[in-house]
Amino acid sequence: MQQSSRAAGLEPKAAFVRSISNDRFRSFLAMLPLVLLWPGAAPAQWGEEQPANSIDLEAGLFHFSRNNARIPGDNGTRFALDDLTGVNGATARLQGTWWWNERNALRLTAAPLSISGTGLPDQDIDFAGERFAADQPTRGEYQFNTYRLTWRYRFHRGERWDWGAGAAVLVRDARIRLTQGALASEDDDLGLVPLLHAHGRYRLSDRTTLVMDFEGAWAPQGRAFDIGLRAERDFNNGWYGHLGLRTLEGGADNDDVYTFAWVHFATLGLGYRF
Repeated sequence: MQQSSRAAGLEPKAAFVRSISNDRFRSFLAMLPLVLLWPGAAPAQWGEEQPANSIDLEAGLFHFSRNNARIPGDNGTRFALDDLTGVNGATARLQGTWWWNERNALRLTAAPLSISGTGLPDQDIDFAGERFAADQPTRGEYQFNTYRLTWRYRFHRGERWDWGAGAAVLVRDARIRLTQGALASEDDDLGLVPLLHAHGRYRLSDRTTLVMDFEGAWAPQGRAFDIGLRAERDFNNGWYGHLGLRTLEGGADNDDVYTFAWVHFATLGLGYRF
């Protein structure tokens, strides 16, 4: 038997979206123009140079330091999903950035994340309407694929530092599934989440740059944070390489779902500016 609801994953459940109500979301969007009008947003040093568009592929090895779930959130069994799935894996993300002038850019990101494995639960697990027995081989599957559209406003360009800020809309395709013999149950979610965005670059030399990237949001019922730090090295003819670290943390806690995960990445990538 399979039961499907509307939520799962790192920040699963529509309750997190509902916690940022339509009124709050509209207020959030209404505040974004203040970035452009705030006195401190005027660039200290500004030229006419427009950044290059880019496409970027980032590969990474990941490690979960936490992946806990309880579904339903009010009367399900809390368990460590990573005891079933394992904690290590590999993934990749693809990004494309388009600058339509020297200050404003749009970025598209596709960031799949999934892990699965089989373990022996140390307790009976009530999950999404089914009971899974302890000490029986149980397969766990975890998916948290995200697709994002990010707007960035570059408000400072100096000889060393570049700073930008903006907002993103995240589409999540998330799922948790347990299988034990012929018994199976899952909880999934397809939803939208608004995020804040910040981006900073520090030029160490003509060819080497440190890059910080942040996207995240918080509400009383849940949160999500994606923070990356990497070093970029320019090659010839528009190509560049990079290596870095990334951390992704978040979850939700309400009557429908409890799930929190924290995953860390070591990344290596290649990009092209045009």
